[in-house]
Amino acid sequence: MICLGIEGTAHSIGVGIIKNVDNRCQVLSNVIKTYQPERGGIHPREAANHHAEYLADVIQQAVNDAHISFQDIDLVCFSQGPGLGPCLRTAATAARALSLRLQKPIIGVNHCVAHLEIGRGTIPECEDPVLLYVSGANTQVIAFAEGKYRVFGETLDVGIGNCLDKFGRLVGMKFPCGPQIEQLARNGTNYLELPYSIKGMDIAFSGLLTAAEEYFRKGEKLEDICYSLQETTFAMLTEVTERAMAHTEKKEVLLGGGVASNTRLRDMVVTMAKDRDALFFVPEKKLCVDNGAMIAWLGYLMYTSGIRMTIEDTVINQRFRTDMVQVTWRD
Repeated sequence: MICLGIEGTAHSIGVGIIKNVDNRCQVLSNVIKTYQPERGGIHPREAANHHAEYLADVIQQAVNDAHISFQDIDLVCFSQGPGLGPCLRTAATAARALSLRLQKPIIGVNHCVAHLEIGRGTIPECEDPVLLYVSGANTQVIAFAEGKYRVFGETLDVGIGNCLDKFGRLVGMKFPCGPQIEQLARNGTNYLELPYSIKGMDIAFSGLLTAAEEYFRKGEKLEDICYSLQETTFAMLTEVTERAMAHTEKKEVLLGGGVASNTRLRDMVVTMAKDRDALFFVPEKKLCVDNGAMIAWLGYLMYTSGIRMTIEDTVINQRFRTDMVQVTWRD
């Protein structure tokens, strides 16, 4: 079965094509086009206009890269939520049009669950992990328990990616700022005290961000601020993930989302996993960021487990929470 997935929740529009091979996900193509704002953060309408401009070309390139024809596609999938409304509507509209044109079934999927399932689908040893999902808009610790994907911890304000971007923009960096902060942090030597804000199993970044901005205004060395920002936020994320692993008694941890590319975060989670005698996994970089392949794979899992959707069922949901998903493909 060959499935095409369209991802369009935020600043990236992606189209991936996958097929099932021995119950594993084989990625045939995975094309991503990213919106780069001239200044400031993501403007939802401008991002949607960008997606609308490039989406047809991205779909065509994905089909070409997969060395298939449009008639070979068996299922059309798209990101139904959560995300920015104008971006979600652009991806959904394209998916509906393609489904109707090809007369193929359509499935809308949850973006956050797709990040977890692409890890399980492409890494053979990854079977039942706790996912630390770290992206611009989303920061969640997710695990499967009692028939559902449940959120064991999440941000109470901004996502970790947005936290890093907000600080980066203040000091003059261009979007995305995370890789530049990571580079500067490598030369930081002096840890500056920052709020360590974990409330129960949830995390708050706003106070920490304000304190980091204040250090910058006072003239502290930028490398030291970046170093302290990473050490504090990543320690908070690692602690909550470890608590979720202890609570669920799971022995696997998976990283997902764009911030999963950060080597310092990976090092911290690897150390935690080793101390717990657990396994650590992270998908390849192009499957960590927002991408169409993960949407196609989750759509495949849903469809083959019996889920069907009509066009009327494909209305987007900006607040489509992880624990709202009906998990029919796992016991």
